[in-house]
Order: sequence, then structure tokens, then C-alpha cells
Amino acid sequence: MYAIVEIAGQQFKVEIAGQQFKVEKGQQIFVNRLHEEEGSKVSFDKVLLIGNEGSTKVGAPTVAGANVEATVLQHLKGNKIIVFKKKRRKGYQTSNGHRQYLSKIQIESITE
Repeated sequence: MYAIVEIAGQQFKVEIAGQQFKVEKGQQIFVNRLHEEEGSKVSFDKVLLIGNEGSTKVGAPTVAGANVEATVLQHLKGNKIIVFKKKRRKGYQTSNGHRQYLSKIQIESITE
């Protein structure tokens, strides 16, 4: 059984657009930083699709009554990304780095 769920994180107290993930029971994924503490349970109700051995339920826009339960394993920062900008023949160049705040979660159950 799998589900496509929209998970929205929050960074610096500003809600960011949700991302869609295909999840299965027992899977561990990295999502944008969540509010919850490490070890706490999280519930996602924006389930867009549920697939179960040949049969699929597609929501309009979400599947009614569907829910995905997960546990927050840890909060961490992603790999560093270097942003380099340059304009040729102008003597302009700048370098910047970025590390995204992430949460590692484990999917516990998917209910219809």
C-alpha cells in the first residue's frame, strides 16, 4: 500500500508551499523542517492518492478520511549548496552558500 501525500514544512515561522511525496509504511524520508519535537507523532491529512494492490483512490482534491501517521526521527541540515554568480567582463562575482533545514520522518501507517 502506498499514498501520495502533501507535506508542508515551516521555516522561520513562515509557511512554505507543500511538497508531494510517495510514501509507504516503514519508509524514511527527508521533508522541510516540521514544528514537532524529535520522537513525536505527526499526522498528515492531505492525502491525494492511495494505491492498494491494483486499486487506486484518487482524491478531488484529497481522499476523504485518509490519513498518514509518521514519527519525527531527527532534525538536521541538508548538504551545502554553493550559489555562484558572475557577470563576464564586468568584474562582478559573488559566492553564497545555503543549507536547508530538514526533518527526517518515518511513516508508521496509512489509513483510508
